[in-house]
Amino acid sequence: MMHLSKDALIEASSSDGLILKKELSVIPGWLSLLPPLLAIILALLTKEMLISLFSGIWVGVTIMLSYNPVNGFLHSLDGYIVDTVANSGHATILMFTFGFGGLVGIIQKNGGLAGVVAIAARYAKTRVRGQVTTAAMGLFIFFDDYANSLLVGNTMRPFTDKLRISREKLSYIVDSTAAPVASVGLISTWIVFAMSLLDGQLQVLDIHTNAYLIFLLSIPFSYYAILAIIFVFMNALMKREFGPMLIAERRAINSGAVLRPGANPLSDDSLLKSAIPENIPHRWYNAVIPVLIVIFMTMLGMVITGMPDSFPENSGLLQKILVIMDSTNSSQALLWASYIAAVIAILMALSQKLLSLKKSLEAWFEGARTMLLATIILVLAWSLGSVCTDIHTADFIVHHTRDFISPAFLPAITFIIAALISFATGTSYGTMSILIPLIVPLAVQLFGGVHEVMFWATFSGIISGATFGDHCSPISDTTILSSLASGADNVDHVQTQLPYALVVGGTAVLFGFLPIGMISGATYLTGILLYILSISALYLILRYFGTLLPEHALPAEEYPGN
Repeated sequence: MMHLSKDALIEASSSDGLILKKELSVIPGWLSLLPPLLAIILALLTKEMLISLFSGIWVGVTIMLSYNPVNGFLHSLDGYIVDTVANSGHATILMFTFGFGGLVGIIQKNGGLAGVVAIAARYAKTRVRGQVTTAAMGLFIFFDDYANSLLVGNTMRPFTDKLRISREKLSYIVDSTAAPVASVGLISTWIVFAMSLLDGQLQVLDIHTNAYLIFLLSIPFSYYAILAIIFVFMNALMKREFGPMLIAERRAINSGAVLRPGANPLSDDSLLKSAIPENIPHRWYNAVIPVLIVIFMTMLGMVITGMPDSFPENSGLLQKILVIMDSTNSSQALLWASYIAAVIAILMALSQKLLSLKKSLEAWFEGARTMLLATIILVLAWSLGSVCTDIHTADFIVHHTRDFISPAFLPAITFIIAALISFATGTSYGTMSILIPLIVPLAVQLFGGVHEVMFWATFSGIISGATFGDHCSPISDTTILSSLASGADNVDHVQTQLPYALVVGGTAVLFGFLPIGMISGATYLTGILLYILSISALYLILRYFGTLLPEHALPAEEYPGN
């Protein structure tokens, strides 16, 4: 019980006629904003997500416990954080996260992922095909942005160098098919993280629906991520460049200098060896089969856990699917799928004598360890969300903004805020962990539930905004990994990529997030049809502001546009 101020009195009558009175303390409403705001500000200033999230939790609990910081610190640990970990749904997600990371570690060590990329590299015979093949590889390795960057960049670099594709362009393609692809993949480490945060909020809000279903429904509204992928292919096929990328590509085509004179490319042989193991055959099916098993077993598990005793009368196939999806336990299905696939991947490696049992388990543990930071952030983010709910942050925001902030602008505003936070902090996970607990309850109140187009668009605004910042920020881990794997100068990579990302981001806002909110009665089909406008806008920008480049070297004076 709080004892901040005794200005609220509750009276109730008992069954025997007694009048019961209880004094309640009242917290100033603006204090409910302090936990998430503190987390955001500290994240921007320190770039340390763990400290920032825990500080938000600590301050929120301290406010609820009569401003006692010692009690607030202790109860943050033994109350909110312990309760979060003890939640069976959360524990399932944490186990799956480790399991999926372990699977990625195995199929990376057994040469399977390298085999997939090696097959595609055979078709990279021209500049256009080299760029398209690189991007296509990024689409296939959709389940982890780190593995994507390391494998695609390292493997395709010798081919793109021969084709006179600049390292800046290679790192742009790698970066644009890492986080954007992982953020909209059917199953990826990104999605597990975002879905886990959403699932935590649904539990706090007592909304009994499936978080994975909500994510699947929101995918078409992830305008930035999808448009960034489309723009990569459009850019390659149209052979047009603008801004600093045009200068880099001209240099590479005409002189063969894939790096700017004086550039300082990042390199790390240990990461290269980890991504492309030596003395092990690179067989594509050692990666494809386990990944397909994850997908198949996840679908099967969702059907098993969501199958009702009986369906409504006269329900068709679509209605039956929706009934199953709405009541399925996707976390449980993902847990089953990841560990079954890991066992099969180990058995495949043992049967082919690619890895010993010890090496296979070491690969699993190495992959699982890469997920440790993500799981800690998840626990803290779930805890911060519980604090924000208990302190009524969303209620305060809705009450004081409903008269001057139109719900129609919430998807666009959410995208912009997420983009700014992610760009400044360099972490997409941190951005999602701060905004999902804050925005989801707000969107539920404004739009009346989670099965609404505006809710899906707003939720996707968080995902897309976090992707945008992760894609552009010079301190982002995927930005640095893309430069590292591509052998590019990180500063050059950021400078050449940023104009393209800004064009795509602006298009996503103007032709995606703003219209979907402002069109009265917008439907699911409306959200998809908006891609006609956005893709047309990107085409016109490339067509009229981009310079057509040749396939082969030309004298400088003969370049189109000169």
